[in-house]
Amino acid sequence: MKIDRQKLDEIISRYEGKAGRLLGILEDAQKLDQHKYLSQEVLEYIAEKTGIPVSKIYNIITFYAFFNLTPQGDHSIIVCRGTACHTRRSKNLLDYLIRYFGFSPEELAAAEKSSLTTKDNQFTVKTVACFGQCALAPVVEIDGNIYSHMNEDKLGRIIKGILSKKAKK
Repeated sequence: MKIDRQKLDEIISRYEGKAGRLLGILEDAQKLDQHKYLSQEVLEYIAEKTGIPVSKIYNIITFYAFFNLTPQGDHSIIVCRGTACHTRRSKNLLDYLIRYFGFSPEELAAAEKSSLTTKDNQFTVKTVACFGQCALAPVVEIDGNIYSHMNEDKLGRIIKGILSKKAKK
């Protein structure tokens, strides 16, 4: 995929002289991509234009969980793995998603930062250390919406709802 240098230049200039500019640049650059990730080409372009070494950019990207180095699905499902969610069986939810989408053991082993994307790029499954919604555990975020007291049946219905809406389009 070809990068849009003009839009990247606009983003970079918008953050010129601002504190924490790299985070803003990276966040906006990631939004430019259809699959919500930062390609090697984009990272090198940002490094060249800002004078920030690519190694420092990688340090930032790998520290913050909301940056992606691989293409993401059209829909995201994030399972909380914090203590409260774990004790209320969030691991079962993660296992359910792995079975539902048919991820192989090899894909699980190769998953970067606990992120798996379906072959058709429809769904990305991730984990997070904690959403801070412990009283609502187990918690799952789907496309930016928090769902509380989640179980496999509710999760399956939500996914099927997403798929049926997509089929109607």
